[in-house]
This record gives sequence, C-alpha cells and structure tokens, in this order.
Amino acid sequence: MPPPSTTILHALLLGLSLGVAHAVTVNETSILYTFANDRISFNILKENGYIQNLVFEGISVLGTVSGNAGQLYTDFPSNGFALTANPTHQIVQGSEYAGIVVTDNDTSTGSLVQRSWFLRDGETGLHSFVRLAYHNPSGPSKGALGEVRTMFRPNGGPWTTLVTNKEQWAPIPGAQAIANQVQVQDATWYLGLTPGDSYVQQESDYWTKACYTFADNQTNKAQGLVGQSSDGTSVGAWWVVNQKDTFFGGPYHVDLMVDGIIYNKQSTSHGGATSPNITDGFDRTFGPQFLYLNRGEDATLQTLLADAEQYADPAWNAKFYDEIAPHVVGYVPTSSRGSFSAAVDVPHGAKDVIAILSANGVHFQDSAADSGAYQYWTDVRDGVVDIGRVKAGTYRLTISASGIFGDYVQDNIVVKAGKQTHVKAVWVPESAGTELWRIGVPDKSAGEFKNGLERDTTHPRQPSKYRIYWGAWDFPNEFPGGVNFTIGRSVENRDWNYVHWSQYGPTYARNDTVTDINRWTINFSIDSKTAKNITENSVATFTIQLAAAKTTAGNTDANQGAWPSFPINTYVNGQADPLVWTIQSYESSSCGERSAISCHLLSNKFQFPGIWLKQGDNSFVLELPHAAAVYVQYDALRLELQ
Repeated sequence: MPPPSTTILHALLLGLSLGVAHAVTVNETSILYTFANDRISFNILKENGYIQNLVFEGISVLGTVSGNAGQLYTDFPSNGFALTANPTHQIVQGSEYAGIVVTDNDTSTGSLVQRSWFLRDGETGLHSFVRLAYHNPSGPSKGALGEVRTMFRPNGGPWTTLVTNKEQWAPIPGAQAIANQVQVQDATWYLGLTPGDSYVQQESDYWTKACYTFADNQTNKAQGLVGQSSDGTSVGAWWVVNQKDTFFGGPYHVDLMVDGIIYNKQSTSHGGATSPNITDGFDRTFGPQFLYLNRGEDATLQTLLADAEQYADPAWNAKFYDEIAPHVVGYVPTSSRGSFSAAVDVPHGAKDVIAILSANGVHFQDSAADSGAYQYWTDVRDGVVDIGRVKAGTYRLTISASGIFGDYVQDNIVVKAGKQTHVKAVWVPESAGTELWRIGVPDKSAGEFKNGLERDTTHPRQPSKYRIYWGAWDFPNEFPGGVNFTIGRSVENRDWNYVHWSQYGPTYARNDTVTDINRWTINFSIDSKTAKNITENSVATFTIQLAAAKTTAGNTDANQGAWPSFPINTYVNGQADPLVWTIQSYESSSCGERSAISCHLLSNKFQFPGIWLKQGDNSFVLELPHAAAVYVQYDALRLELQ
C-alpha cells in the first residue's frame, strides 16, 4: 500500500511507525499475558481472553474495568456460541510480531471459539480474527448464528466524540443528560431535559444507545472515537474494516458502528442481513480487521479518520497475513486467491454503479444461505470492474446502479487461485413497455423521500432526519390521513414520506396511536395520445421496489406477533379486488424504527389489464393492514404500459 499522504504525515504522529523496528515482547503471569511494542501495550486475561489495560503511548484508551466495560472482547448475544471459562492459549512469535490464539473448545457440544490477536513491531493496532466452528454429527442444529461482535468498550479514557464517517459524528452525551434521560423505545432515549448538553445542542434531543443514529452500511471504511489526551493531543481509536469478505449481507447491509462502544460486527440480523445456520461441519473464520490507534498534536477529527481509512484495503498487510496464516485456521492466504475483472456495458442513466461477487445462485443479501460464501464488491467506473484477492470459488455477479430498476445478475462466475477471471457483460435494463411515471429513484434506499436524507436544520450538526428517532417527525401532522401524491405536481422530498406507516404512535410527543394513515393515494393523468395504447390486449405493469418492510417478526424471521406476514394491497381505479403482495416474516427488517433507510431489499411486479387504466384522471391506492404494527419503506415505484 502507498504511504500516507504528506498532509496526513505532517498532521499526525502516525500509528504505523516508519522508524526503526523494535521487538514485540510477551510476558506471562499466572493470570494474564502482556504484549508490548515500543508504542502500545495491553493485557490478555487467561480466564476469558479479554483485553484490558490497553495503553497507547502513555494514554489509557480503555480506562478502568467495571463489569464488561473497560475491555476489548468478543461476545455472542444470540447465544449461538459461548466461552468455556477454561480456554487454551497459543503464543505465536515471529521476528517482527507476536500473537495469541485463545481457544474455547466445548467438547460436550462440539462448539469451538477461537480468537486471535496479533501485534506487529512499530504498529499501534491489533489485528483481529474470530473463528467459530461446530462439529457434532449427532448433535442438533444450533439455529441461526445471529449476532457476533468484537467490541472496544472503554470506561473512561480520553473520548469525547462518536464518529461513523466523515459526515456523521457528534459529541458523546454527558453524564447529566444520561441521568435525566427518558426512554422512548428500546435502547432509545429523549435527552431534551438537559438542553445544555453538547450532544443535545449539536446533534439531537434523542439518543440511541444501540447506536442506530450512528449506523452505516458495509461500504464504511472505519468507525471510532476521538478525544484528547491530558496534554491536549487529539487521539483516535478505530475499527478499520480492511477485509469484509468474511462478512455477510453485501454492501448495502446496515449495522451498528459506534455509541461509546466501537463495534466490529462479524455476524448479525440487523438491517435485513441473514446469518448462517449452525449445523454439523460449520467452520468459519472472520477477519482480519484492525483496531487502530492514532494521534496528532494539530490533528482534526477528519485527519484522524482519513489516516485510519487508508488502511481499509484488502491488499494492505497481505504479506503479513500470509505469514501468520498457519496459525489462523480458516484464513485464506494469497495462494488460494485469484482476481476478477469485467467490462460492463451499463444502461444509459446509470449512476453509482457497483459490482458485487457473492454466493452463487442467491441474492447477495441472502449469501449466508451458503455458510462458506465470501463476498466482494467495487465501484464500476467507465464500465471497468477490477476486484483483487478473491477466494477461489464460484460466485454470482450482481451489478447494481442508482436510477435503474432491477439488477444485472450472472451466476457461475468461477475464480481460480492465482488466475484472473474476466467477463464481458451487457446490462439490458428491465422494461415492460412505455413508462408512464415513476416515484423515487431506484437506488435501494428510501433516502430521497421526506424525512430521509433531508437534514435536520434545527441542530448545528444537521444530521439526516432518518438517523434520528422516527417519533421526532410527526407523520400524522405532516400527512393528515396519509400521503396523497399527484404525479407531475407533487415533490418526492416534500410529499412522499420515507416510511409508510400502518399506524403511528405513541411517541414521546404523542400519547395516542393514529390509525387512519394506512392508505396512500397516487393520482395521475393519462393524455389522449397515451390512451390510444389502452386496448383489450394491452398490459400494464406496476413495479414496487422496497428498501425495507417490517412485520411483527421484526428482525427475527419468526412467525411471531399479530402480523408476522402482511399484504400490501394496490387498488387500481377503484377495482373491487386489489393487486396483493404479501410480505413474509423472513423478509422483515426493523428498519425505520432503527434509524435506517435501506435494509432487506424486496421487489414485486404486478401485471393487470391495460383497460383498467383510462384517459384522464386515474388513481392507485396503496393499502397496509389497518391499525397493524407494520410498515414499509419504498425505494421506487413505476407504472408501464405495453
């Protein structure tokens, strides 16, 4: 990887030393190991593999231990795996690095957890891997893996600011604001009772401890915390996601990043992602990711972040990862990787084009159906695709773009170790005749609609409104009786909401539940020229692309609650029988409630007789079940006539 830019070098006392090498030392006591190079040191407890007392050039970045706080550790909230309390430890030392492999082998169930940490000479970061395995031919399925996360969880230390990316950052709420907080939904609080707090003044009256406000998708490069040391030096701590191929869900998958804890989510069901089922033979190694520490006397948040982001490159440290591969079971070395390239003819009007390699034969968001699947993606510029370091295997190629309905999909892309696979692709866009109208931009997001990417100008940080607790934007007041949208006159970012609620409330500011908002109307006119194409043989096609849908299954995929599945009914010009699309429990994602505009992506096409349309005024009514705890978030809608 090229060296950091001159600007960053000038601003920062870089984490990655360019100076003289010094050995990495490992010292052992009866209860812990201490790892150190010339810039950082930390302890690893023998009993559970947790990291404590992480010190960066004299700065205690984790603070003091209290419960789980003040530590760096991996846990399993979904209980798919667990630690044994008597792990084994393998110390690995090379000429310029040292590492530890902590193994919890539960022989009674066949479950194995392996956590590997490596420290290189001259670096101020820890390289992290997590291996999970289940080998029990006679044992039961453990169900979905669910959530697995490695957390940098300080208790004290220099931290003052949460950072998701270069646009989304804010002060950490103060102790008084937290003490006076009022819960408004799970893991979400109103802080407006402490108006002098810096977070309330700059970001919002609402705070989501589960960091929904500070979530992002998998294109994010680094997330972390920024603060100041006692001498006034700016300090940063970052999870750098330098390799994402062992994750699931693809580039649009949204998950938690930072909320005072910095999260590295290896597996999750948040944001519409799927996680693999744990059956006999499951064995997967996640990583590497890099926990990085940096500082600079005159550094800004942006320069610290840019310094961290430069290491979010799969090729960075590849030789080192190859060197330690014999000690990290499941890591795929360079010798087992190839490359992929393509020349793509994309449709006119395509923007933000992205190419994705994922599990063969399934949608990239459902890649966890193959527990051995890997994923890769890259931006497509001038029709050129180039992806390096691809694990040998068979993939699906998906090409997606803003402004184009549907995707280009090609299965059976074979990548061989040490070889380059090249394909030529011509993406012919979907078409079902003449387009009469569309609402929204097909970009797998509800962001273009009101309260989506729209900025909250009442706070100096001006976050996008979707990031803030949904109850801050009172839908019944903004859209009494629901949306009524007229093609050619209404404006999407003013007259179409980012969430279609079946019911709304209660919220912090509203005690009641409003239920007369489940029916939305689209009005449009057909001129005399177009009407000539409406015949007994004509066919109309109505496409709905959803950025998300939420049933009472939430993120669980389970048939739970009153509406684990529900219909979206479309009434065309008062036809007695609607066009019906049923959203299933396994398609559900708690998206809008969790401050997101893109989760489990869904699409459906209705075809109906063209004669249901008419010259002059027409209308569609989009109906959700009345007074149900469900909602949808539209990506884009289109009507065509053939």
